[in-house]
Amino acid sequence: MSNEKFDSTDYWAANLRLIAGCLFVWALVSYGFAILLRPMLAGIPVGGTDLGFWFAQQGSILTFIALIFFYAWRMNKLDQKFGLGE
Repeated sequence: MSNEKFDSTDYWAANLRLIAGCLFVWALVSYGFAILLRPMLAGIPVGGTDLGFWFAQQGSILTFIALIFFYAWRMNKLDQKFGLGE
């Protein structure tokens, strides 16, 4: 950890923006696509089932896993930007 001073307000604001963006994508996929938009996605076949069911069963889980890796990658970049890299 660097001894250099940094503005923690900017760091946490950027962190909260990142978290809010990830939560928005997660909610859109798991609640929006899987529940609210399911009837509209029912006519699109994917792997023997419809796209709405796929989002409800697998898509939201895979999106959540992808968001975990995306968040870790972006936080590493943010830490480096503010001089907090490992």
